[in-house]
Amino acid sequence: METRLLRSFVVLAEEQHFGRAAARLHVAQPALSQQLKQLEQQVGARLLERTTRRVELTAAGALLRERALRVLADLDRTAADLALVAAGRSGRVRLGFVGTATYALLPSVARRVRSELPDVELVLHGEQLAPALLDRVLADHLDLAVLRPSGPAPTGLVVEELRREPLVVALPAGHALAGLDEVPLADLAGEPLVAHPSGRRSTLQPLVLDACRAAGFEPEVIEVGETGTLVALVAAGLGFGLVPDAVRALRLDGVVYRPLAGDPVQVPLALAHRADPAPVVQRVAALLRAATSPP
Repeated sequence: METRLLRSFVVLAEEQHFGRAAARLHVAQPALSQQLKQLEQQVGARLLERTTRRVELTAAGALLRERALRVLADLDRTAADLALVAAGRSGRVRLGFVGTATYALLPSVARRVRSELPDVELVLHGEQLAPALLDRVLADHLDLAVLRPSGPAPTGLVVEELRREPLVVALPAGHALAGLDEVPLADLAGEPLVAHPSGRRSTLQPLVLDACRAAGFEPEVIEVGETGTLVALVAAGLGFGLVPDAVRALRLDGVVYRPLAGDPVQVPLALAHRADPAPVVQRVAALLRAATSPP
C-alpha cells in the first residue's frame, strides 16, 4: 500500500469533497479519483460513498482513515528521527573517562550534551584506567574515551591530545607542607606515595615515578585502582599523591592540593575513538574538544 495513496485518501476523508481535496493535493480531480480507485482495489473494499453534494466514508473507509493517520504519523516521526541521526543530533554515544578526568570533565561534558544535543543518549563510564579504555574502544564497547595516553595509538584508533595539565601534590590537610604555596617535591622524600597501578594497568604511574626520581628519591608506593580511593587514602594520612591538576575538582575533607615548586611535569589528556566515527559520535567529540580548550 503506497503512502502516497494513503495521504491522498486522508485529505479526501477530511474534505469530503473531491474538488477541495484535489486542490489541497495539487492534483487534477480525475487523478485523485484514479488514486482512490487504486487504493480500493488494494484493500479490497469500498472506502467512500458519493452523493450529489458530498463524499461520505464507508465503515471500511472510517477504519482506514483512523489507521492511516497513525501510520503516516509514525512515518513522519521516523523520517524526522532519521534526519536527526544523519545530522549527528540523535543516537547513543558511550563515553568513558579516565579517573583523573572524571570529576572535572565528566559533569561539564554531560551538561553540554544535554543542552546542545538533547536527543542524544549519553552513556557515561567514569573512573576507568587508560589501557582498559583503549581496549574497550577497540572492542566497540565504547565510542569515545578521555584518557592519559602513553606511546603510539593502537592500530585502528585515533588518539588526539586535548590539553596538558601540570601534576600537583595532594597532601593530608594536617601535613607539615600543606601551608606552603608551592611544595618542593624533594621535601616529600621518605614518605609513601599513593599512586595508580603499575604496569600496563595505568599510564600515569610511570610519569609520577619519573617525577620523584628527577627530584632525587624512589618512593614507597601504595597502589590503588581509582582516583577517588587515592584521594581518600591521602585524606586518611597514608601518604601523598601526585595527580593531574583536574583532580582538584575532587574535593574531600582532609585533603589539600598544592602546586609543585619549579617546573612541574605536564601530563597529556587525550581523546580516543575509532577511525571512522558515526556523525553523532563526531558531534559529541566536538563538544569534548570545546570543553577542554583553553578559556
